[in-house]
Amino acid sequence: MAVLRIILTVILILVSIAFTVVVLMQEGKSAGLGAISGAAETYWGRNKGRSMEGALVKITTALGVIFILLSIVLNINF
Repeated sequence: MAVLRIILTVILILVSIAFTVVVLMQEGKSAGLGAISGAAETYWGRNKGRSMEGALVKITTALGVIFILLSIVLNINF
């Protein structure tokens, strides 16, 4: 059991580092202020899900879920 805990801890550390890097790579929400003037209906606004930014959002969500699950599993006393 100690080996499993060590392996899960190492995975948690790697996920934490990747999570931090992916969050820092994303643009801030203030960069999208063009939506106020109607610029959201441009090609970029409609296809944001297929862009690099959309991929970063999906990766961030997945890493966040993995981080939470690993944290819960590591806090169970087994």
